Parts: sequence; structure tokens; C-alpha cells
Amino acid sequence: MLAVHEDRLAAAVARLGSENAFEILARARELEAAGRRVVHMEIGEPDFDTPDGVKKAAVDALYDNHTHYTPSGGLLSLRETIAEYASRFRKITPPWNAQNVVISPGAKPIIWNTLSALLDPGDDFIYFDPAYPAYASCATYLQANVHAIPLRESRNWRMDLDELARIVSEKTKLIVINSPHNPTGGVLTKSDLEFIAELAERYDFLVLADEIYSRNFYLDADYLSIASLPGMRERTIVVDGFSKAYAMTGWRLGYAILPERLAKTVTLFNNNTFSCVATFVQMAGIAALTGPDEPVLRMNEIFRQRRDRLVEGLNDISGISCLLPEGAFYAFPNVAAITQDDRALAKFLLEEGGVACGGGSSFGAAGKGYLRFSYAASLEDIDWALGSIAKTIPKFKE
Repeated sequence: MLAVHEDRLAAAVARLGSENAFEILARARELEAAGRRVVHMEIGEPDFDTPDGVKKAAVDALYDNHTHYTPSGGLLSLRETIAEYASRFRKITPPWNAQNVVISPGAKPIIWNTLSALLDPGDDFIYFDPAYPAYASCATYLQANVHAIPLRESRNWRMDLDELARIVSEKTKLIVINSPHNPTGGVLTKSDLEFIAELAERYDFLVLADEIYSRNFYLDADYLSIASLPGMRERTIVVDGFSKAYAMTGWRLGYAILPERLAKTVTLFNNNTFSCVATFVQMAGIAALTGPDEPVLRMNEIFRQRRDRLVEGLNDISGISCLLPEGAFYAFPNVAAITQDDRALAKFLLEEGGVACGGGSSFGAAGKGYLRFSYAASLEDIDWALGSIAKTIPKFKE
């Protein structure tokens, strides 16, 4: 049998990044299997059950034999439902239609396919650091010129506008923004979004707005999408999905809303990669968007309570300071007074304290000296984790 040698791999593989949270999850599961208690705060997964009406819609669809191929862009009925919901929620005028919507198995494939449809080698791509790792991984794989603009704790985890203005040029093809933000929980203000929109108009680039956490929003105001600003409907690609708002992570259902011509190209990438999303899953998505909104509101209120408990507790621990997140379900405390090796500290907290979290540098250079905690855990688990962190931190040595 012919041996498979490492040097047979494509050189491009070296340009791929990975999502460290899943590696931490695997180690946490090993510790649990050995009888250890572990509080899972490492991965962005709501710990709630999917709403009953959504599950029933999927089961009914299965028994009605909705188990065959669909168009690669998704069921027309789901695309129409998303267009109506998203236009209403984001106050888009004129509203989007089904031809603007493309369905995918989660948000990550649609991000990858959209970037693949847009970026040529040498194109300038801008994103904000720290960030969800998939953006830079894909753009680097596609051999774009990747520019990371730091987010500043001093600006409540919003971008450095001067740095952005300095980097943007006629070569800029695409900027990715994520608000509410993973991993910091920061939210871009209207003036931030208007600044980006003005640059997009001046330099003729597109904006990919990852709005997967748009329903995990704690400010006393309506959610604002950059797509709703004047002139930005045609320049914006909105990425969203069902995982976070509806506790549907394992269902793998996401979507993008794009200019119609680009939607056709992204659909072609869908056709060449995953063909289509499971039909009964898509029908569950219709039920999620057309059913009662109370489950979403209830989950978000519980997240708010957990956020407040976690952040207060973290700030009571010597050497740790943490801003109050305005969205998503992550806290991003500063641990620089303890160590700059945030990954080593995260590993120590898991191995010695049974608390699974992520090192901030896993999300980019600007995350160095921070940790990421997901507060998709019960108040009881959060209290236990805080007690364990307080006891474990003094034992840490670099």
C-alpha cells in the first residue's frame, strides 16, 4: 500500500487556522470522563433546549417525507421567510426578497463561500482583532492581503477608527465587522457604523456584517445593522443564523443576505461544496422565525442575569478586570496583571480548577493578556466556576 506522506498535502493547508475552543472542549470532555467536574465556558453554545415548536416542525417535516434535495440556495419558502423577518427586524427599505437570501449549514460555510466568491490573491481584506478565527483563516487561505485593525478595551471593545482610516484604500475589497462581537461582547455604535459606511462609499468596498448575535443584545435600544444606513443595502452582506438565538447549534442552519448577483455566485459555491441543507432542518427554521418570540426573549434575559453575575464575580478576583459586555454571551476579562501567557492560564484553569475557558490570543494578537468566558452556563455553574478561579489563580506560575 502506498504510504501517505505529509509532503503530499497541498501547500495551502499551512494557511488554514483552527478554532481553539473545540480543542479545549475535547480536553474538557476527557477530564469529565475521568470523573472531574468541569464547567464549560469555552464554547459559544447556548445551554438551552431548542424551542418545542421548532422541534415539532422538524419532526412533522420528517414524517411528511421532506427528506429530499432542495435547491442549493435553500427552500424558497425559507428564503422568503428570512427576507421578510430580516427586513422587518433591521428596518431595511426597500425590503430584501428571496433572491437576496442564500441558506447554508451554519454561518461558517456561508462566510467561507462568500469570501471565496469575492477575494482574489492580493486583494486587501480588513477585519477586527480579536475576532472569530474563521475570517482570517479563509482570507489567508485565499491569499488575500489580510489587515487586522485592533479593537480597544479603552473604547469598550470598539475599533480604532484612526487605524481603520489609515489602512483603507482603493485596494480594499472587503471589510468584515461583527457586532455584537465574539469574543469581547462589544457593540459598534451608530457613529462607528456611519464611519465605516462613509469609507465604503468613498473607496467602493463591500462590508460583510456578521450579525449572528443580533438577538443577544443588552442595550436599551433597537439593534442597528449597517445594512440599514443610506447606501449600504447594496454594499452589505449580512450573515446570520439560528444557532445562537434559537439554541440550534447542532441543527447547522445559517444564511447570508447579499446583493442578488453575488447571491447567485455564492449559491454556485454551495452547489459545488455541500449541495444543500437538510430539508426538514430548513422547515424548522421557518417555524423558528414565524413562531412565538418569547423563547428568544426569555433566553436573552437569562443571559443578561448570567452576564451580570459573572462580570461582578470576575471583578472581585485579584488581578482580573472585566468590562460589562453589551451583547453576545461572552466576557473578555483582562488578566495582564497575572500573566501575558493567556493560553497557559486558560490551560491551568481547566487542568487545576475545572473551568474551561479560552485564551484571548487564540482570537488574535490584540487578545493577548485576556481570557474568554462563555456565560452559556447556569448561575450555579457560574458561581462554582468563580469560586474555583479565585482559588486556582494564586497557584498559577508562569
